[in-house]
Amino acid sequence: MEQRIAMTTPLVEMDGDEMTRILWRQIKDELITPFVDLKTVYFDLGLRHRDETADRVTHEAGEAIKAYGVGVKCATITPNRQRVEEYGLHEMWKSPNGTIRAILDGTVFRAPILIDSVHPAVRSWKKPITIARHAYGDVYRATEYRVPGKGRAELLFTGEDGSSFRETVYDFECPGVLQGMYNKDMSIRSFAHACFQYALTTGQDLWFATKDTISKQYDQTFKMIFEEIYEQEYRRQFEARGLTYFYTLIDDAVARVIRSEGGFIWACKNYDGDVMSDMVSTAFGSLAMMTSVLVSPDGKFEYEAAHGTVTRHYYRYLKGEETSTNPMATIFAWSGALKKRGELDGLGALTAFGERLEAACLETLNDGVMTKDLVALAEGIAPTAVNTAVFIGEVRARLARRLA
Repeated sequence: MEQRIAMTTPLVEMDGDEMTRILWRQIKDELITPFVDLKTVYFDLGLRHRDETADRVTHEAGEAIKAYGVGVKCATITPNRQRVEEYGLHEMWKSPNGTIRAILDGTVFRAPILIDSVHPAVRSWKKPITIARHAYGDVYRATEYRVPGKGRAELLFTGEDGSSFRETVYDFECPGVLQGMYNKDMSIRSFAHACFQYALTTGQDLWFATKDTISKQYDQTFKMIFEEIYEQEYRRQFEARGLTYFYTLIDDAVARVIRSEGGFIWACKNYDGDVMSDMVSTAFGSLAMMTSVLVSPDGKFEYEAAHGTVTRHYYRYLKGEETSTNPMATIFAWSGALKKRGELDGLGALTAFGERLEAACLETLNDGVMTKDLVALAEGIAPTAVNTAVFIGEVRARLARRLA
């Protein structure tokens, strides 16, 4: 390939933490910049830089996605108390994913990357299951308080007109913990529309589940808004396409999903989607084989891997030990962002590059060249376990042949 593929509008690039930050550089150096004249607006969302900027950089990155339309994000640390001590942080900063999702008011769609030699742990699953995660509010934007001792916790709402609602949450007789969370009808409606539209676009049934029998205001609101929008705007389109919208309780949904053959979208509230996407991706083979895209109501896109920063491998890397970290989901974050950027800018060569990069990855795996997490799962072939650098090199060789 003599000339690199051109870009016109930059991607918003968000660097991250630990082992995925190492992968990020390797993927760019080996699989992207040799072939694409890469243009990005760069933000360092590594934990130390977020702390140095009092998390301002995260907000700036979210606003940049709104401005440029497409972003690609590396996995980042959401600090807990142990991380605060480890990194000497000024504050226990909130999840950068949660912050960006709140800025974009988006819905996260996560789907597994399937290969012939790795079969789902759930034998009945024959088709991918896409998790649609409401990416706003709930526990990810919660206000929390460590109750020091006896006292009354109250829920208070003061209306703009001066009216108020007050109710006792609990009369504490000892120390405890308190949490207040929220969501908005506007965001729930955006989530519902995104799910129904994605189902129509992909030709898949849509399942939705909450626990409205217990949460008779909070979860019930989600259920009612979905039902209202479906009946008023989507029922006819679904029936014309032979598609189904199905609501049930979250515990019943889990049981049904395990017995199903897959091939549908499972819409979940924020926390449920966080947990279930990890369960589904692992059952399909590996958490490193799960794609993730955040879609805003006005058509902004943020691509990322569905997994975390792979801390255990990072500590081994710091000791100089060899690591076999699966980079597939991070590669597919880059390819997804480049494909979308090409689509929006009318750059067919850029879109085709993203498709060929993905095809080169799948070819590498189907040839039996794998990181260690997949080797133990492979069936019907004699796989070869390789380290991360070798795997990326194998992908590059196949990509170069496809681009020649």
